Amino acid sequence: MHSTRPESLTRRLLRDSAYVLPGLPIALFGASLLLTLLAVSIATAPLWVGALVLPLTLVTASEFAELSRRRLQIWGAELAPVTYRPRDPGLSGRLRPVADPRRWLDLIFEMILALPVRLVTFVVAILWILMGPVGLTYFFWSRFIPGERGLIRLLELIGPALVPATAFWQYVLDSAVFFILGVVFLVTLPAVMRGLAALDALLATSLLGAGGRGRLIPLEHPQAHPLERTLSRAAVGRPEARIAESSASFSAAAWSWIGICFAAVVLFAVAWPLTTTVYEIHPALALILTLAHCLSLVLTLKLPWAGIGASVMVSAALMGATAEAGVGIWPWPVTAMLIQCGVILVAALREPWYCAASGWAASALLTAAAIVMAAPELPDGAVGTGIVFASVGVAVAVLGSLTRQWIRDADRLEVSERTSAQQSRRRRELEERNRIARELHDVVAHSMSVISVQAATARYRLNSISPEAQQEFEEIARSSRQALSEMRMLLGTLRSEEEAPTGPTPGLAEIHSLVEATRASGTPIRVTGLDVVEASSAVGLAAYRMVQEGLSNALRHAPSSTIEVSAELTGEGPGDFADTRHLLIQVRNTAPPHPVSVPAPGAGLGLEGIRERVSAVGGTVETGETPDGGYFIRAAFPL
Repeated sequence: MHSTRPESLTRRLLRDSAYVLPGLPIALFGASLLLTLLAVSIATAPLWVGALVLPLTLVTASEFAELSRRRLQIWGAELAPVTYRPRDPGLSGRLRPVADPRRWLDLIFEMILALPVRLVTFVVAILWILMGPVGLTYFFWSRFIPGERGLIRLLELIGPALVPATAFWQYVLDSAVFFILGVVFLVTLPAVMRGLAALDALLATSLLGAGGRGRLIPLEHPQAHPLERTLSRAAVGRPEARIAESSASFSAAAWSWIGICFAAVVLFAVAWPLTTTVYEIHPALALILTLAHCLSLVLTLKLPWAGIGASVMVSAALMGATAEAGVGIWPWPVTAMLIQCGVILVAALREPWYCAASGWAASALLTAAAIVMAAPELPDGAVGTGIVFASVGVAVAVLGSLTRQWIRDADRLEVSERTSAQQSRRRRELEERNRIARELHDVVAHSMSVISVQAATARYRLNSISPEAQQEFEEIARSSRQALSEMRMLLGTLRSEEEAPTGPTPGLAEIHSLVEATRASGTPIRVTGLDVVEASSAVGLAAYRMVQEGLSNALRHAPSSTIEVSAELTGEGPGDFADTRHLLIQVRNTAPPHPVSVPAPGAGLGLEGIRERVSAVGGTVETGETPDGGYFIRAAFPL
């Protein structure tokens, strides 16, 4: 770590400020635009124009949501990737965004939820930024304020002796207090900005990530940009930096939080004034009880048992506070009954049936206890209210439990269908592999067998064969037998349902044998530097296949040319790769001495396979023509 702490705090403050301050203008513009488009789509719905404007509104909301995701990533957060339903060409494809819940969630976030949060964070950030300089410079600018400070300034200009001692020292004391407050605001500014940015990012990460998944990345290096850390972690594959990808377009967790919080806010807005006016209790007490009851509804979504316990205790306090009003709708006010039924419903959807049953039973026992305790002065209709709550509560519990079971059955059915589809795909793959194996056996294996037999029997069929030609035929026979052996292993792998068998794989040491076998064809090959370094088995196999492909291409496309196989260790790289060494292997051939009359056929699949192999171990491949008309393949493998 080569930076000092003030530098890291400065960079952090600038990054947090760059995330928080632009948030409000973006939210204002996005919310106004989306609200306008939504109003136009609703107003023109009878004319069927809204059917075209509404998808445009949802797509625009997704674009604003994507902008929020990019801002989060630049700030330093990680989000689980989201996907949207594909948009096909044609009118039906244009209307498909309307049926995508992910886009509706983006619309709700950008049009409703983001604006108040970013308004609060922006106002607090601006006030905190301004209060520091204002407090530090209070001694100077306050002297020009009309009133007492202005009088002191005027007396100072006329004559210092005319300034009253008490006024002067009060002015000094005020300046000292404001100076201390300014220092406090400046010192705490990085932490406050960090908290404001984290608050905004926490809401955005929970609602904009797939399934509500995401994470705020802690600082690891003061000079490292968050996006650079994210990309570097992904490159090196650190497990702690990975967020599981999801192809789900529907975020059930985010929708649940939005729905429950919205219901809690609406119920609180209705319950507080009704409880205050109808039951004639103090507004502060009504505020505390109704707010606690609504918060218990939100708590049930996270901790069902704790939410049920909190709601029952708040309901007991609410019954006691409203008992003296003498209202017939007691012991459950209508709003309290709705909130308690909502708690039971959320518990039924979150946990097995006995959780909701316990909540209903506790609420019913509380109702009976309240009626019994108030029996001498029981209001008219209290028993009926208790019966209504018991009936509605048990219906809500049963409905929620049945809905939860239906959702679980639907999930099991989806998993079963997915498993069946995977098995069907696996069966089709096996059938295709068997077909390929039959084709290889009937065509390639037969041709290789004929080549092997002809090469092995040439010495007996041809009387005037020279020793050199006989050696050549023996090499052909050996190579064809080796190819047949590898072909049989490949056929066995294709026809088997098991994984490919493991065994010794060629590496750097086997490149010499490969070169010697290729030299038997009469091609001059120079080898340099193959013994310079040891490498892992994966790198060795990729290097072997790369040299094999280079030699094969040189023999087919540039016969009788000179081939050079070289290996060397590269120097140290720049920047973050200063400690990384690379093994550079090159296969280079000169131009053929005679023009090739019939070019050898090729589809380029060999080079593509080499690129895939080398990329799999983190290397790079270069190919191209040499100045003398030859060709080269060069690969760099990290060590």
